[in-house]
Amino acid sequence: MPKLSDTQTILLSTASQREDRAIQPLPNSLTDGVRVTKAIAALIKAGLAEERDQAAFATRSGLLAIGVAPDGDEEIAPSPLTAAPTVPTNKSAAIVGLLRREHGASLPELIAVTGWLPHTTRAALTGLRKKGHAIERFKRDDTTCYRIAG
Repeated sequence: MPKLSDTQTILLSTASQREDRAIQPLPNSLTDGVRVTKAIAALIKAGLAEERDQAAFATRSGLLAIGVAPDGDEEIAPSPLTAAPTVPTNKSAAIVGLLRREHGASLPELIAVTGWLPHTTRAALTGLRKKGHAIERFKRDDTTCYRIAG
């Protein structure tokens, strides 16, 4: 499954709550028209949405990508590699959430959640240190992991 951006996840989530699965009208949280247009085009290209009557609609694959059963019976767990975090709303907050876990997070886990390159992910850890977070490094099964101390 393709990796979804926050905008794509919001669009599919909104569509999943509608009976006809229409992506429009857009939720109030999405104000950047260019970003939304690109996100819808990418969803259509990936087969997660389809265009009908000059409007976009979520497909079965699109609903599965965000962890929603297409028939609406029950929710299914989204893959952590494809779904954006539901709580928190941005990638930096997602990193903090992972680092607050007792067993912390490895660099590959952080990369999988954010979709960032390794050097960008390490820079985010440095940024958190500069903001006052005490980040400790430790080994878990010969893998270097990080967590917020305290």
